[in-house]
Amino acid sequence: MYAPDLFEGHTILVTGGGTGLGKAMALRYAELGARVAVLGRRTEPLEDVVSTITAAGGRAAWASADVRERDSVEAALDKLEAELGPLTDLVNNAAGNFLAASEDLSPGGFDAVVKIVLYGSFNATQALAKRWIERGPRAGAHSYHVLSILTTYAWMGSPFVLPSACAKAGVMALTRSLATEWACYGIRLNAIAPGPFPTDGAFSRLSLPGSENLGKQRVPLGRYGEPRELADLAVYLGAAQYVTGECVTIDGGEWLKVGQEFGMITDHPRDQVKQMFEAVKAQTHKK
Repeated sequence: MYAPDLFEGHTILVTGGGTGLGKAMALRYAELGARVAVLGRRTEPLEDVVSTITAAGGRAAWASADVRERDSVEAALDKLEAELGPLTDLVNNAAGNFLAASEDLSPGGFDAVVKIVLYGSFNATQALAKRWIERGPRAGAHSYHVLSILTTYAWMGSPFVLPSACAKAGVMALTRSLATEWACYGIRLNAIAPGPFPTDGAFSRLSLPGSENLGKQRVPLGRYGEPRELADLAVYLGAAQYVTGECVTIDGGEWLKVGQEFGMITDHPRDQVKQMFEAVKAQTHKK
């Protein structure tokens, strides 16, 4: 799908890059020639990602940091750039989430999620952008790029995940605000809004027992997404030099179906649906 050297000359930082979708993106970037930096709080998965990349002949480094703390982020950037050279791309993937009735949500629980998602994205984005602005535009037609991983409820909201909904909506605003403000510096900002992608992290914490088939029924394409599919979309946005301020949904059509008045009718066999429509029409004509 992509040239194997597409990202040669790129050095990409993925926050939350040790597991799940972050890991999938990090490995895919490395396959396409990028130097890859991964950042997170737990060292073991970060080391595993770096080992996988280096064993395949790539270059990678890791740093342990808490994205909620600006000093921690700055120290991690210093370490990673000392090992790999100047960073050119950022993926804001680090996140926190849990299910809770909002009336039972503690101030500390709200604070923790918002600080990881919104404050963390701001800290990493601004800290790295300051370095880019000081260094000046990249050579040739290439821009610096910030990609943030959101969710489809960033614009719809969602019950029972209030802190995440608020924070992700904030990152959407950050993306679109800075896409305009920082274009003069050669910095692009985009976002991806994933639907259901099974991972050992967030997906496992947000799935109710016995809900797997129900979740698939919500998706018109009838399946969950594969991490590689999201990683390939991330690659496209990183390479598409004329795309900025955009948020691309990748969810198999889930949010359209769930958000549409009659979307759930598509769960039924089409012959039954048409028979029902005819019955409604006949009943209307009788009146």
